[in-house]
Amino acid sequence: MLELIHQEAREGARRILQAALEAEVEEHVKQFSDLTDSDGHQVVVKNGHAPPRSIKTGVGSLQVRRPRVDERRAKQQNPKHGEFTSAVLPKFMRRTPTFDGSVATLYLLGVSTNDFPMALRSLLGDEVDNISATTITRIKRQWQAEYDGWRQSELTDSEYAYLWADGIYFNVRLDEERSCILVVIGANYKGEKKLLALQDGYRESKQSWKEALMSLKQRGLTVDPKLVIGDGGLGLWAALPEVFPTSTSQRCWVHKTANVLDKMPKSVQGRAKKMIHDIYMADTKDNAQAAFKHFISVFEDKYPKATDCLRKDREALTSFYNFPAKHWQHIRSTNVIESVFATVRLRTKKTKGCGSREATLTMTFKLIEEAQKTWRKLQGWQKLQLVRENRRFVDGNLVDESAA
Repeated sequence: MLELIHQEAREGARRILQAALEAEVEEHVKQFSDLTDSDGHQVVVKNGHAPPRSIKTGVGSLQVRRPRVDERRAKQQNPKHGEFTSAVLPKFMRRTPTFDGSVATLYLLGVSTNDFPMALRSLLGDEVDNISATTITRIKRQWQAEYDGWRQSELTDSEYAYLWADGIYFNVRLDEERSCILVVIGANYKGEKKLLALQDGYRESKQSWKEALMSLKQRGLTVDPKLVIGDGGLGLWAALPEVFPTSTSQRCWVHKTANVLDKMPKSVQGRAKKMIHDIYMADTKDNAQAAFKHFISVFEDKYPKATDCLRKDREALTSFYNFPAKHWQHIRSTNVIESVFATVRLRTKKTKGCGSREATLTMTFKLIEEAQKTWRKLQGWQKLQLVRENRRFVDGNLVDESAA
């Protein structure tokens, strides 16, 4: 029964892919339907199908036939006439992005190159028997070149409203035990989230973060972001004013909650977590401050380390109240980054034999590149223009300054 389900899934996926290819060619031919020869015949026409091609996908191998287009006469009429190129199935593509994402995930989970064929077979089916260790090595070299080109490329936008920054630790062998990967994701003024920086750093130090932020500036981020969201790591906050001096800081409530609860016994953590939740979910900053004071008064005598941990970032924890309420769920924490690494992010010590720094950076890049395709715009992104104009928000609401 399970195999029958898999077969039906593959056949369904094959039909969808084939239909998309046919529709793509139909649209191309229609686009040039007004190009005719002296006899009135179209010079851009369908010309059968190419031989079947096997494409690796998330449900196994699919056999599809790419429709062909005859544009020779159009080329004779106009040498600059561009030939049809499929966006659905590029000429030399042999695997879908889902396949690439599977390889990257397996690597970060510690699967060795020689074990890839067996691991991929469990994910994608028996059709991947021809994926050898040599093929995987070649794929990884290609990805390395893609990553090297990306990190030196110009940013597509020069202005970003929000930046999320975090240091990610993997269960892989890096040169230093406290080496990590620094990740920066930004939201532009269209509400689109994009990966902006991905590089290694030592202990999330000030110098490492400064280099990461300076690389953004050198690649074209010429205007200070309005808000930078990160955890409590001192390196980021020490480097930020030296690179983007006008940016506002917002501490991540998820990280802060975990740090505070870590300084309390398990018997009270449930109650404490609920009270912290009441702080950052309050509808106004005044109500948040009242909930904040209540937490301190309840726990300060018995658990001063926990209350001190919360108290020291009090202002930076409530910066989000000065931005549109529609954006609060996005800017209260670094969940934008956390969610990408939910299945592979392991804050552990260095282990042996799981990979090099460059390979890990490359695989992380491919993993985020894959995830980025499904990222949605920020809710209420239209209000970002008001943020750009430095309009004033109080408790998430736009203040009508003309009435003052």
